[in-house]
Amino acid sequence: MNTFTTFMLLCFTLGALAQNRTFTAPLDTQPVTNAAIDARVDSIMIQAIEAKAFPGATLLVAQSGNIIFNKTYGFHTYDSVQKVAPGDLYDLASVTKVTAALPAIMKLIDEGKLDLDEKFSTYWKPWKRRKDKRDLTLREILAHQAGLEPYIVFLNDVLKEDGSFKRRFVRSEKSRRFSVETYNGLFLNKRFVRKMYRKINRSEVSEEKKYKYSGLTFLLYPQIVENLTGIPYEQYVQENFYTPLGAKNLMFNPEKHHFPESRIIPTEEDSVYRKAYVKGWVHDENASLLGGVSGNAGLFATAEDLAKLMQMYVNMGVYNNKRYISEATLKEFTRVQYPENDNRRGLGFDKPYLNNAENALPDSYPNPEVSASSFGHSGFTGTFVWADPEHELVFVFLSNRVYPTRTHTAIYDLNVRPRLMHVFYQELQLTK
Repeated sequence: MNTFTTFMLLCFTLGALAQNRTFTAPLDTQPVTNAAIDARVDSIMIQAIEAKAFPGATLLVAQSGNIIFNKTYGFHTYDSVQKVAPGDLYDLASVTKVTAALPAIMKLIDEGKLDLDEKFSTYWKPWKRRKDKRDLTLREILAHQAGLEPYIVFLNDVLKEDGSFKRRFVRSEKSRRFSVETYNGLFLNKRFVRKMYRKINRSEVSEEKKYKYSGLTFLLYPQIVENLTGIPYEQYVQENFYTPLGAKNLMFNPEKHHFPESRIIPTEEDSVYRKAYVKGWVHDENASLLGGVSGNAGLFATAEDLAKLMQMYVNMGVYNNKRYISEATLKEFTRVQYPENDNRRGLGFDKPYLNNAENALPDSYPNPEVSASSFGHSGFTGTFVWADPEHELVFVFLSNRVYPTRTHTAIYDLNVRPRLMHVFYQELQLTK
């Protein structure tokens, strides 16, 4: 090797190290001393709480591997008794899809145990017998391009018309047959999961292939992960992602993990199913009927530990010098798959609207200033995560907007999250 080649190789190596500086260390806290950011964020949050968008919230923003903003607002509930504090645990709802199910799927893609363009029925055998489903590919399904039904309300199968439980499905005492605890003192017949699977297998599929959001297969992925690995889904994501990331506060069923009850943010005053104040148990009914461990919902997290996983995504699969997912796989999953069909979605990940930068803030998603390469997901309970690799930005917003009921829509009416994002893109001079 001649001197010039050696020199160029050294320059390339040093350049790569500089470019990948966030790969070499875990997230660090270097708060930005920016009175404008503080004032603008405080104003938006105070307005949202006064409008009852949510009783409290946590906002964490990281850039270039540093947590530059991490602040809590409001209270656990509207009684204003317990303030939201750093380290409080939130029910992530559908953010679970991109923080539990998707990392497992991507790892299995890397290991050759799943193939995006293989028929889903290869991995979920009952679909081989369903004419409308047997040829659907994993790629089509993850991109919400397969025509599957959006949702099935399985709760209707366990409730009578008067709102009481059908005894063949739910009991108040645990037994060998009624072993799935769905809430404190509620035990589901363990065979009910088969009924859920059957209804998914028999659900209708649209003949027209266009963008149609569906969470149904996310109820199946935990079983698929276990079938392919021999390891229960919850254990698989814990051992392969959360523990090595140092994210000890990413978990299913915090109540069962004896997480301090005082640090768990409540969700809803449930008058239909649990007839109680839901706290420490998953809010989503379908995930609840699976024992709180699912691919569609069920994960709980603190903002800081959730940010570690999102930072790994920003780093294209690497965190603290450890590779979790290959760069090629992560880039494929975060790429728009069917733009020709007016479908903005990646594989499992949500993406900005097509032509998003041309829209005004109220008409954009999630914000007109995010890069086209950015990605993330929202959750029904009022949670939202976004990663922008182009700007090395992580945005984590956690709230319980469903408290006391899910009818509250002020978080959307006030454009709370897009406006918060705008503050950081503008003040950090990330706008185009």
